[in-house]
Amino acid sequence: MDMVQAASIAKKASILLASEQKDSKNLALRLIAEKLLEKKDEIIRKNQEDIERSKKENLPAPLLKRLKFDEKKLADVIEGIYSLISLPEPVGKKLLATELDEGLRLYKISCPIGVIGIIFESRPDALVQISTLCLKSGNAVLLKGGSEAMETNRILTEVIRSATDEAGIHSGWIHLLETRDDVNHMLKLDDTIDLIIPRGSNDFVRYIMDNSRIPVLGHADGICHCYVDKEADIAMAVDIVHDSKVQYVAVCNATETLLVHSDIAQVFLPALKQKTDASAVELRGCERTQAVIPVQPATDKDWKEEYLDYILSVKVVDSLEEAIEHINHYGSGHTDSIITKNQNNAEKFMDMVDSGNVFWNCSTRFSDGFKYGFGAEVGISTNKIHARGPMGLEGLLSYKYKLIGNGHIVSDYAANLRSFNHKPIDE
Repeated sequence: MDMVQAASIAKKASILLASEQKDSKNLALRLIAEKLLEKKDEIIRKNQEDIERSKKENLPAPLLKRLKFDEKKLADVIEGIYSLISLPEPVGKKLLATELDEGLRLYKISCPIGVIGIIFESRPDALVQISTLCLKSGNAVLLKGGSEAMETNRILTEVIRSATDEAGIHSGWIHLLETRDDVNHMLKLDDTIDLIIPRGSNDFVRYIMDNSRIPVLGHADGICHCYVDKEADIAMAVDIVHDSKVQYVAVCNATETLLVHSDIAQVFLPALKQKTDASAVELRGCERTQAVIPVQPATDKDWKEEYLDYILSVKVVDSLEEAIEHINHYGSGHTDSIITKNQNNAEKFMDMVDSGNVFWNCSTRFSDGFKYGFGAEVGISTNKIHARGPMGLEGLLSYKYKLIGNGHIVSDYAANLRSFNHKPIDE
């Protein structure tokens, strides 16, 4: 099946899926979770084939780490599916109810976006998260994974399609695309695809945006920051920065740049280095950092770098304002955290840092749809329109207005025979 056919089938399936009831979607999700567990050994075997092939092809280490789909990853995605099942039905939710006039009622109702094209690399767990979120929110999905995860993506898609077939849901709602040409064809299908969510490098996301008339939502780089304020608790700051960097380095919400107030640098930096040395983290610092601890020199390029590796750039700053300015200049609008005991400083930081996620006294690794209670996420958006931050169910919904009357015509209002009252409906 070619790309155009797949998109056309998905468009038709999206209309049917939009009207599926909560029980049938939740049944399909439960069957997906059960079948993933049944096929566990085969899924892990296929993933191992992908890993061995990718090693021979010299896939970069961060992508190899993302590619791994072991029992823990499987358990995590299954937990995410059951979390999705427990969430309220997102489609058909009444967002507004107004009586325009007696007998003329206006409702704003949540509805699916339609057909979503998602392009991602490595992470097979993303395929499960994305497809199950689309199913729960009533959207058809075209999935283009990286060739490095080809075998894993194929079996996961087969399992998901088989489970939804068994639940009575039209199988055309999900399609796996495998060639680079499919991406270029996807970008031209603005008559059938309603939204594209790319997950990849900055250059790749920019290419998608520049070469399609379809709305594009998502983020390119995850250049996340921790700022250790002069009124930070040293032990807390060390733990938070360490967790933000090393808990899982190959993800977009791992901290890449650390900013430290000069008043606390002499005490904090040696304590941090002791902990990061134990985790084999390479520190790259500005001249003022180098004067306090032995580190590799940092250049301007480091402030713009998403390492996805055991590397952390460090800069000493003289004020909260300088830290905010640095983040807003070099950051990617993803996730940034301040560590401080000063509430005023924290509130100023969270108000003025222009990112989708701003934290106080906690790790940047919390920036995640599952951790936020969204069930899972299709990605993290650094856009400001429609959806921002981790995109769970809400980010995959639009809305429509439903107006219910009883013979009402505009001419009566134009002739002042009737008038609007615009009263909220309490129901």
